[in-house]
Amino acid sequence: MKRPSLKRFAWLSIAAAVLTIGLKAAAYLITDSIGLLSDALESVVNLVGAMMALAMLTIAARPADEDHAYGHSKAEYFSSGVEGTLILIAAVSIGVAAIERLIHPKSLEQVWLGLGVAIAASCVNLGVALVLLRAARHYNSITLEANAHHLLTDVWTSAGVVVGVIAVGITGWNPLDPIVALAVAANIIWTGVRIMRKSVLGLMDTALPMDEQNLIRSVLEPHREVGVEYHALRTRQSGSRRFVSLHVLVPGIWTVQRGHQLVERIEEDIHRTLPNVIVFTHLESLSDPASWDDGALDREETQKVDNHAEQPQQSPNGETTHRQNEK
Repeated sequence: MKRPSLKRFAWLSIAAAVLTIGLKAAAYLITDSIGLLSDALESVVNLVGAMMALAMLTIAARPADEDHAYGHSKAEYFSSGVEGTLILIAAVSIGVAAIERLIHPKSLEQVWLGLGVAIAASCVNLGVALVLLRAARHYNSITLEANAHHLLTDVWTSAGVVVGVIAVGITGWNPLDPIVALAVAANIIWTGVRIMRKSVLGLMDTALPMDEQNLIRSVLEPHREVGVEYHALRTRQSGSRRFVSLHVLVPGIWTVQRGHQLVERIEEDIHRTLPNVIVFTHLESLSDPASWDDGALDREETQKVDNHAEQPQQSPNGETTHRQNEK
């Protein structure tokens, strides 16, 4: 099933970023708070990240072609990777500005008016972040997920800045403002590293989460009761798409038609169990010793292959032979 276009969510994020940049910049100009300046700088990163998300979602939506037989869904990982990098750059910028203000403290002006503007901007970010997060989970989009988490980080950042500015207004201790900004920078760094890590894992063809792999095994296990085996189960995630491949071993006396019907049924069951999945199956004979040579492709099957190799095998002419693993 073709996934609907997600570009409308990227446009929503862009609109929110433009609005919050204006509001937070105004809050900074009103108060001269370095904490509010750090908040405004992060919104600039939000805008660049949202524009990158729009570009990558446009590419990811393209259908498979001759040069990209598996589609373009991995483009989403570039978006999340760039956004993670931008988050780290913003954190460094905030840290530099905060240290400079810590060395040369300045008193804040019109604190309460500036805070009101900053809080309004945070409410915009919170609403958009919740919309993006719900869409990310529904459509399994790492781009929208990264964008949503970035906006949520922005919300928590703003909350910390607001608390810090309020504390400065109450206590009059001006160094508290850049100290809060440094704490904000540290939090942003953590978010950026987490987003980049997930992007790298996606580009490295990391296996599906264990709970999803267990769902696949729950589809396969019942077939063992009728003398069917499987091994070399491999999975990977590519943006919103899942890829599953496995070898299905059936009794050698089965006809090709019967084996084909079985793997078709297995593929349909996996499709019903996991959304947006592409399944590749390879049919093999249980009675052919060569069928077990590639069992080590599945880590869980390695021990079974070793045990099988130590057991007597029946050759085509009826003689009993012993197989040994090559070292």
